[in-house]
Amino acid sequence: MRMVRSRGGCAMPALGLGTWKMGEDRNHRKAEVEALQLGVDLGMTLIDTAELYASGGAEEVVGEAIRGRREGLFIVSKVHQSGSTYDGTIRAAEASLRRMGTDRMDLYLLHNRNGPYPLEDTLKAFDRLKRDGKILHYGLSNFDAPDMEKAETMPHGPGITANQLRYSLARRGLDNGLLDWHAKHDIAVMGYTPLEEGFLRPKPGLAQVASRHGVSPMCIALAWTLRHPSVVSIPKATNPGHVRDNARAIEIKLTGEDLAALDGDYPKPPPGTFDVWGA
Repeated sequence: MRMVRSRGGCAMPALGLGTWKMGEDRNHRKAEVEALQLGVDLGMTLIDTAELYASGGAEEVVGEAIRGRREGLFIVSKVHQSGSTYDGTIRAAEASLRRMGTDRMDLYLLHNRNGPYPLEDTLKAFDRLKRDGKILHYGLSNFDAPDMEKAETMPHGPGITANQLRYSLARRGLDNGLLDWHAKHDIAVMGYTPLEEGFLRPKPGLAQVASRHGVSPMCIALAWTLRHPSVVSIPKATNPGHVRDNARAIEIKLTGEDLAALDGDYPKPPPGTFDVWGA
């Protein structure tokens, strides 16, 4: 697995596993756990989750999936902005650790920029958690360039190693300079919903590229998000066939002809368009 490296010595697999909407139905627990374990077996050793997902249920799924196989994994979770005070962030991290049955998270993020509490306090809590060994790295999610610039000026801002943003062929706002900003500052971008929750519509160029490579259109769409060396992609899948299909994306090397065809199908949005945020 290719690694994406960012400042502070952070190194994470370029292709990982998302867990949004996991943990919502106990009847699906076995399939969700097995999907994560299959993904790990196929080399996708990064698992992304959050306390928000199913009110901690997704973290419980992760905990079951990683039981007895924690070493070698890169575990990411997020504190929700509604509780991201200094004390609240520490409590949230400790609760996430308990739900996942681990003593540390490799990366811990603030879920959204639009919280009611000062970012300085959240970053201070992140620094404390890092010094206590409960997290190894920290970052943000859904922050645009002005937000990131402001965060950089804060006492613990230079410790930010990643920012999680929406990125897919259908949502290319990152390509309007935001991706370059992160690369310049040595901050990794974690692209979520890279397949638009399975609703990405394959257009003719995408279908042709997939045919040339002998893979599915969704595999090509995922490979496209991985073309940049500072991007991590975290698709979510519970179907074993989809998990295997996703895993193949890391092996795809898109040519100039491929990229031109995909640009024709899914052009970069007009300047100033930043469709990169979520909940």
